[in-house]
Amino acid sequence: MVSVDTIKQVIADQEQELEKLLSNHIINRELNIKEKSLKSNVAGIITGVRRCGKSVLAQFVFSNKKHGYINFEDVRLSLKAEELNKVLEAIYSLKGDVDYLIFDEIQNISGWEKFIGRIVASKRVIITGSNARLMSKELATNLVGRHIDFLLFPFSFREFLVYNSFEPNSLELFTTKTKARVINFLNRYMQIGGMPQAQTLGMNYLVSLYSDILQRDIAQRYNIKYITELKDISNYLMGNFSNEITFNKLKNIVNIKTANTISKWITYLENAYLLFRLDRFSNKLKDRIKAPKKIYAIDTGIACAVYPDAKNDKGRLMENIVAIELQRRIKYWNNDYSLYYWKDSAQKEVDFLLRVNNKTYALVQVTYASDKNDVKERELKSLLKAGKDQKCSNLIVITWDLSDEKHIKGKKVRFIPMWLWLINFKQSKII
Repeated sequence: MVSVDTIKQVIADQEQELEKLLSNHIINRELNIKEKSLKSNVAGIITGVRRCGKSVLAQFVFSNKKHGYINFEDVRLSLKAEELNKVLEAIYSLKGDVDYLIFDEIQNISGWEKFIGRIVASKRVIITGSNARLMSKELATNLVGRHIDFLLFPFSFREFLVYNSFEPNSLELFTTKTKARVINFLNRYMQIGGMPQAQTLGMNYLVSLYSDILQRDIAQRYNIKYITELKDISNYLMGNFSNEITFNKLKNIVNIKTANTISKWITYLENAYLLFRLDRFSNKLKDRIKAPKKIYAIDTGIACAVYPDAKNDKGRLMENIVAIELQRRIKYWNNDYSLYYWKDSAQKEVDFLLRVNNKTYALVQVTYASDKNDVKERELKSLLKAGKDQKCSNLIVITWDLSDEKHIKGKKVRFIPMWLWLINFKQSKII
């Protein structure tokens, strides 16, 4: 049993830590959650990889309101669901009557959903968590129609520039000096990634964070017995981002007997937001399920921390950054779009295929090219073949530093430098 006084002490200590955090260099995030959108009887749920800024974002949402905050990962909070009223009692004792509440990692308390379902009728509530179990069957049962879900990603390149106090306007972008600075920042962003605290603490922090995610968000949460094998699979995937994988191939890499176990582990890694997978596009659902998947790291900094040689593979790093950015644009602003990769029976491949309203909206290749001669002929042939196959004329090649527009076999192909594509973005247009 945990006493109300202990909970009050935890709250006081955590608020002191939050004040220190919020006194550091904090920026507004692109995921814009308005307090007024969290109407009475609706809980806001913010998920995302551990330490990507969820708690700070929640504090921003309720910044002008008197609110209570508690993080349930504190070791002093070994609570059961029936004790959660003590948390309210402790908050009221410290803050008086509050109508706004932030609960961090509350999914650690078994049965928490019923508690939230009861109080959300009279309180404005934000829940944050680093595991997709927040979207569990129990949540759907107890808060059906009464929650709004938000997925927060690490810093975009735009946020990264703001964090580094560099916000060039559209005209400045094309001056030699500014462009050089942008590309220098992009090189750093590719290697350090977008995790907020990594910007000051560096790669050692990312190594430690990765270890924490594996241990706390996966091994402990899912009671994994073969921890060494889990780490081997995770390390392999983080080192082979932007590549196709099959469960049977992964099964043979470690001493695991069934592909089903590998499939579960990858789902756990996805649930912890360490990585995400893309399906190969097919109009037949059965073919999508059976085809190999492509794996991407949620953050290139974490990938480089786990697999340092990745720093030298700019082509794959570029592809991973584009994958994250496209997912970010879909989850933040364009929920009606879906993302795949394309590959035909002749092994011609296109990195990304965007669909909307049951039609292919755009096909995107990513290549480390700064000159037209650097673009491989097979990449263009694959793009043209996919365009014909999908009846899509929106053909794009994202390059390192090549800006051009060509007509190839009667089809227009746009070449866009990645640094420009990342910065010059309008929310109303996904690409």
